[in-house]
Amino acid sequence: METKRRQPALVDSTSCLCRVDARDKKFIPVTKLCIQSNIIQPSKHNAAATSPATQAQESLLPGLPDDLAIACLVRVPRAEHHKLRHVCKRWQRLLIGNYFYSLRQSLGIAEEWIYIIKRDKDGHISWDAFDPISQQWQTLPPIPVEYSEAVGFGCAVLAGHQLYMFGGKDPVRGSMRRVIYYNARTNKWHRAPDMLRRRHLFGSCVLNNCLYVAGGETQGAEQALKSAEVYDPIKNRWFLISDMSTSMIPFISVVYKGRWFIKGLGPHRQVLSEVYYPEANAWLPVFDGMVSGWRNPCTCLNGMLYALECRDGCKLRVYDGASDSWIKCMDSKLHLGSSRALEAAALFPINGKLCIIRNNMSITLVDVAGAPKKSSNWETLAGYGPIKTFVTNLWSSLAGRRRLQSHIVHCQVLKV
Repeated sequence: METKRRQPALVDSTSCLCRVDARDKKFIPVTKLCIQSNIIQPSKHNAAATSPATQAQESLLPGLPDDLAIACLVRVPRAEHHKLRHVCKRWQRLLIGNYFYSLRQSLGIAEEWIYIIKRDKDGHISWDAFDPISQQWQTLPPIPVEYSEAVGFGCAVLAGHQLYMFGGKDPVRGSMRRVIYYNARTNKWHRAPDMLRRRHLFGSCVLNNCLYVAGGETQGAEQALKSAEVYDPIKNRWFLISDMSTSMIPFISVVYKGRWFIKGLGPHRQVLSEVYYPEANAWLPVFDGMVSGWRNPCTCLNGMLYALECRDGCKLRVYDGASDSWIKCMDSKLHLGSSRALEAAALFPINGKLCIIRNNMSITLVDVAGAPKKSSNWETLAGYGPIKTFVTNLWSSLAGRRRLQSHIVHCQVLKV
């Protein structure tokens, strides 16, 4: 009798990363593994004893092999993932495992969301997430209480889907060493090892998926720091690195061409600039045209360094290394005003474009790869702008009135 040939797997089963936790290289218990048909094969005895009805109940999608079911579920939009977790326990275990999201990453269907952390007029911290595809705001779990009123804390993204909040100053406890992070895959907050020094109002960046912090204050301006440290998520530890040449309270920093540039106030309130070379673990003062015309906010995209030229974010500048100067790049021809609500609070790349976010929660995308003089390169996703749908316009009016007294502290992009 001819043996029935098994259907080949429709997804790459060798890319499953759920068995090893990249943070501390510990094996995850079997109960926490993601469910994939060829990860754990049932024994012949158990397979023979299982009835067809039971097999149908245990399958991810009735009538389909698990490989094909995963190939379907992995293409569900990210905004619907929270609903999938409530369907059954197998779907829940699948969506909290690394395999599901590593597969989305390898297929090129992972989605980038914008996370905005803001402070209201009473000093309370809250945050929102914006989905650029559906152009809708998404609900998030509340920020942990230790950062509900903190000031001067840092914020960065590691591994593309983990948002870290670290350091800062609590109104009661003073400067903190605490580190927490939000995992966008599980939609939960977690603790990480504390920093080595208490600090707030410091500079931070991410290099080679490691978190760097430098400078800042401890308990006052008279105790400014020049120390620096780095967090390695693989070793799950903080390490000291070389000190800066002088103590500094940074107010702007950026990673450009593999080096970390910092600009801030020195011990005598003078403006200083330094650059860190990670391969040499060394700091050097910098005085070139880049830092002299450097303004915040700024970011890098495709190896180019961009900054906003006006307060409302209607003009862009780019740094020209050949002439060692900043030159005008693009102008939207739409000047919004100079109020605090219209002030551009963040500039960062997303989906190959530059994203500008203002304190009134308006979001603008700029296609810097297109023709520089085309107004169509500027696209308003949410908030005030010339072209909006009725729903977006209604939300913008409500959001603008409610958030007019708040200002944005940090903005990050998480990809899941």
